[in-house]
Amino acid sequence: MFKDKTLLITGGTGSFGNAVLNRFLQTDIGEIRIFSRDEKKQDDMRHYFQAKCPKEANKIKFYIGDVRDRQSVDNAMNGVDYIFHAAALKQVPSCEFFPIEAVKTNVLGTENVLSSAIAAGVKTVICLSTDKAAYPINAMGTSKAMMEKVIVAKSRTVDPEKTKICCTRYGNVMCSRGSVIPLWIDQIKNGEPITITEPEMTRFIMSLEEAVDLVLFAFEKGVSGDILVQKAPACTIGVLAKAVAQLFNPQTEIKVIGIRHGEKMYETLLTNEECAHATDLGDFYRVPSDKRDLNYDNYYKNGDANRNHLTEFNSSNTKLLDVEQVKEKLLSLEYVRSELAAFNEERKG
Repeated sequence: MFKDKTLLITGGTGSFGNAVLNRFLQTDIGEIRIFSRDEKKQDDMRHYFQAKCPKEANKIKFYIGDVRDRQSVDNAMNGVDYIFHAAALKQVPSCEFFPIEAVKTNVLGTENVLSSAIAAGVKTVICLSTDKAAYPINAMGTSKAMMEKVIVAKSRTVDPEKTKICCTRYGNVMCSRGSVIPLWIDQIKNGEPITITEPEMTRFIMSLEEAVDLVLFAFEKGVSGDILVQKAPACTIGVLAKAVAQLFNPQTEIKVIGIRHGEKMYETLLTNEECAHATDLGDFYRVPSDKRDLNYDNYYKNGDANRNHLTEFNSSNTKLLDVEQVKEKLLSLEYVRSELAAFNEERKG
């Protein structure tokens, strides 16, 4: 599907963009465009992949720009076949303090990307959302919920044969930018206690590879307007902290510091309202867009009382992993393995 095609990744210097490059760079893809506003991260990324994949590194093209600026988005759009839209403000506390900034990037930025893509005839756009968009209580989640509304609304106004627009929604990606795991590892290395907000709080957990898998599933199987959700497992924050401590230093103290601004006790990937018309696809849920128009008179005469029997899918009623299962999942991550090897080597010395 990607042979000789051009893929644009917005926010491409982040964890997701790096994971996509690691997955795609040595395939027969034609070009991968990294669009972001941080020239230092772009330069670091350029040097890293030139050293790691010298033969394929010329497939990577870097574009400085900001999704808030439509013109800079347009400048990167010519000749693009597919887009993975990952640019976002993702930190819950910072979005709480600066909510309008979250709106500018997450909502208006998405509008810019989609409008530019439609104008340029891009074939497929996959947008990345978050579990915090379901029943949002914080500015980050609210802005992502509005982003999803923009995505679904845009999908109604464009011919899906010309531009397919889908959305993926997933939980915490382990060891991505903003993940708590690298913070805990640094705390252990410095001989400090691990600081956690609330041990009984639950969160979905998935790897970067699984995040890429979800986007590719949406790319292959999604219908324009769909929101695709992966059936991820979860664990309590207390279990996650114990797993990290046991891997690095079992004597590490775990210190509870209390819930931060805008945090929930559990997250939701599929709401009760979405369950009314969602489809169970095995490892995934599909939430199709509502195709009705604003002429509700039609539905007074021809109603449809049918409803699915699915129920809300959240981080407290999904499969909860124990400490050993979380340790196994952590050890599947290259970041954790390399940090653990370096930590053990340092202790030997």
